[in-house]
Amino acid sequence: MYYCCGITEKGVMPHNEDAMLIDGSVIEAGFHEHNTEAPFIAAVSDGVSGERSGELASKMCLELISDIAYSSKVRLEQRLHGVHNQLVEYGSANPENHNMQATLCGFAVDENGRILAFNVGDSRLYRFREGRINQISRDQSLVQLLYEEGTITLEQKRTHVHRNIIFPALGNVTTKPKIDIAPIDGGMEYGDVLLLCTDGLSDYVSSLDMEEVLELPKSLSDRLNMLVQKALENGSEDNVTVIAVVYCG
Repeated sequence: MYYCCGITEKGVMPHNEDAMLIDGSVIEAGFHEHNTEAPFIAAVSDGVSGERSGELASKMCLELISDIAYSSKVRLEQRLHGVHNQLVEYGSANPENHNMQATLCGFAVDENGRILAFNVGDSRLYRFREGRINQISRDQSLVQLLYEEGTITLEQKRTHVHRNIIFPALGNVTTKPKIDIAPIDGGMEYGDVLLLCTDGLSDYVSSLDMEEVLELPKSLSDRLNMLVQKALENGSEDNVTVIAVVYCG
């Protein structure tokens, strides 16, 4: 059994270009919780700033993924490339939505409990285990590349003027995105929390703050709300979305 809950909040923005997917349900606003059994998929998507129709892109991206009847037999990477192609086709057929794009970060649990993580862009997947949080996904961004090359420090990465420049996302009409997909090393144990979030949270709440909040003796929904509020208090200028999934055995 898995307990899933999530919040998506427009924050200071006039509308919400984030969306979240929890076991077949696409949520564009507010709080959602759900108990489920494997197989299932959880994901967050963020409409790319500066492109047209980011709100539609993130919603459509997750709706297409929600149609996947996931199992160990599904070729997930191939299906996600299919989602990209459908976004491109829609944008090409509707000039007002041309080149609409969205990030995607999530994981899929098959009927055997095996977990595949997938990522395009700079939304993130973390695992919280025994009081420590570790980022599982790798940001597909300019500052991540500069950091890995040793050009900038970790602190400079957090505040860099170009931190919002990401590599091609789903729906990009000129360049096919690279979908990072791999099993989660060490899987998921009883009491672990898998945490998905958009950059409206991860850019404003440090890993240390995440650990401190997730350690609190409160309900998981209360802790997620605290993370969202902390992002807003720290000056988040973006939509804020976060999902947490706990393995209950």
